[in-house]
Amino acid sequence: MGETDKAEGAMKPAIDARGVKKIFDGNTDRPVVALDDVSLVIRDNEFFTLLGPSGCGKTTLLRLIAGFEQPTEGEILLFGEHLEGLPPYKRPVNTVFQQYALFPHMTVSQNIGFGLEMQGKARDETDETVRRMLSLVQMEELADRRTDQISGGQQQRVALARALAPHPKVLLLDEPLSALDFKLRKEMQIELKRLQNETGITFIFVTHDQEEALTMSDRIAVMNEGNILQVGTPKEIYDHPARRFVADFIGETNILPAEITSRKDDLAEVKLGSGNIRRARLPEAEIPANAVHVAVRPEHVALVAAGAEAAMTGTVSNVVYFGAGTHYHLITDDGAAVVVEIQNSHGGGGEHAIGEKLGIEFPDGTLQVLCD
Repeated sequence: MGETDKAEGAMKPAIDARGVKKIFDGNTDRPVVALDDVSLVIRDNEFFTLLGPSGCGKTTLLRLIAGFEQPTEGEILLFGEHLEGLPPYKRPVNTVFQQYALFPHMTVSQNIGFGLEMQGKARDETDETVRRMLSLVQMEELADRRTDQISGGQQQRVALARALAPHPKVLLLDEPLSALDFKLRKEMQIELKRLQNETGITFIFVTHDQEEALTMSDRIAVMNEGNILQVGTPKEIYDHPARRFVADFIGETNILPAEITSRKDDLAEVKLGSGNIRRARLPEAEIPANAVHVAVRPEHVALVAAGAEAAMTGTVSNVVYFGAGTHYHLITDDGAAVVVEIQNSHGGGGEHAIGEKLGIEFPDGTLQVLCD
């Protein structure tokens, strides 16, 4: 599936959730609102990620799309067709769970073909599809191996191949990489993105891992407490978070108090704790008051010599070396904490010591005003 095909499919909505609410009554006097008036459009042929902490509602939304739960209010459409009341087995979607639920007594090929056999597909058609799926997940050599005799990463590939074999319109993935070790997770992130590109199927991926979401997604919805706080590309979410929760949840960031002194279009001039004025980007949401917070990523902050023109002045309180870069923790003259990330150059040089006084500068375009 090429980039042209992907661009042409970008405007087709695969999933259209409209005012979806899900309440679990349980056996208590206080019902749990898992989703609160969620509206969301997921495009055809898109790798879309639902990202948020445990209990934010992301898995509940995935289960509503799959048909394992029904919405309390609202509606969900798949390519324009209403899904309410339609059982899971009648929906053109498949799900890959955290536990792969493979049949250990069956071979890799038998596991991949099992769903097709249950659908009554002809033997020749099933065999051809299994061959294509084995090639897609690069497991031809293990076709006759039992699934309890292969590694966790290989089992995950089998689960993906089995879910893709019926060629669903949408593939739902509920934290399928969580059981893998770090190196294998990184490899499978690249593999999942490749599979999505090659098949052209809409992938909806659930995770609490921010780096995982940024690595694979075309777009991300950040969720918390049953609400969608922001939807955007990984770059938009990372560089221009609209809300304080998003800025704090996605990677490391500096959040500083500020006051808006003037606004024009999508930019504002803000007065920092030092009293100096700098430009900051405004979010699309309305900012109700001038007292706000601004966010800036550690790698976007510059350190300059003490006495040079700078937005703020601070003292180095800690130095953390992590290989590719170094984090400098500073306490500003007005008491704020700022972390600055400097990439380590070959041969060193430019290091700063604890107790050193430095200027802190925020280049244009790096400060973002936040909605609380």
